[in-house]
This record gives sequence, C-alpha cells and structure tokens, in this order.
Amino acid sequence: MSPDREQFDLKPLRESAIPGALQKAERYRLLNEPWQAESICQDILAVEPDHQQALIALLLALTDQFGRGLEGRVRESQEILSRIKGEYERAYYAGIIAERQGNFQLRKRVPGAGYGAYQLLRDAMRHYEQAERLSPSGNESAVLRWNTCARRLMRNPSLQPRDEEGFEPTIGE
Repeated sequence: MSPDREQFDLKPLRESAIPGALQKAERYRLLNEPWQAESICQDILAVEPDHQQALIALLLALTDQFGRGLEGRVRESQEILSRIKGEYERAYYAGIIAERQGNFQLRKRVPGAGYGAYQLLRDAMRHYEQAERLSPSGNESAVLRWNTCARRLMRNPSLQPRDEEGFEPTIGE
C-alpha cells in the first residue's frame, strides 16, 4: 500500500444489522454494483467470519466483477469457496466460478478464447453434475445452470474443445 494513502478505522456493523445488510448486498448486486455488495459482505464477515450467507453473497459479488479490470477476483472467489460449508454448496458455487470465468473468456474475443471458454463451461457442468447428485430434494438449481451451459455450448460454434491431435506448439528460437 502506498505510504501516501490515508487510512481509516472502519466502523463496525452491529450484529443485529446483519439481516438487513444481507438484503442490501443482494440489492446492490441486482443494481450491478457488486463492489458495494462486496463491501457490505466484508462488514458482515468482520462481525461473524463464518456467516454462510455473507460468504456466498461475497463470492457472487466477486464473480460479478470478473472481467472488470480487477485482477485477483478469481483467486479471491476460490478462497471464499473454501470457507463455504456443505458439499452441495461447494460443488454448486465452484460451478458458478467456472461458468462466469468461461463467460468472461468468451467476451474477451481474442484468438483461442473459444477454447478456453469451452473448457471452463465444461468444468462448470462437471461441478453442476456433482451438485445435482448432492442437491436437496426440490432444489434444481444445478440442473438449471447445467442446462444454461449446455445451451451456450450448443448455440455458439466458436465454443469447441481444442483439437489436440492437430495442435503443434510453436517453439521460439
């Protein structure tokens, strides 16, 4: 951190304010202001470090920021994922991370992006399949996400696996 940066003592959130703060975090995500949601979740986690809803909301706010010029969001979201309890939840949100990485990769529109996006979307689908096996009765979220990835792959011809047989890396001299 720059020595010229002003430092502040952050004001603590009262524990009784956590439910309302979670609602605000969700609202800011819906308003496409994930940095605001991220800040709110960090305030909640400062009071209650293992608050599962806040961890999930933070993970989603971080993945909302993929591709916005903020490096490290993928790594941060994976670190948050490791703190989420429950096999189903970890599988499902691992799928979310991979799917959103794939969507960002596709938007980059650089040579080879379709191969990377394909692989990430297939990784997401594998996570969603695992989540589907673990899902509570009546929870079809993993199925819905899997279907979205499948449709994206079927409708977009640039999303293909890399042809490894015909691929020869160029070696610089």
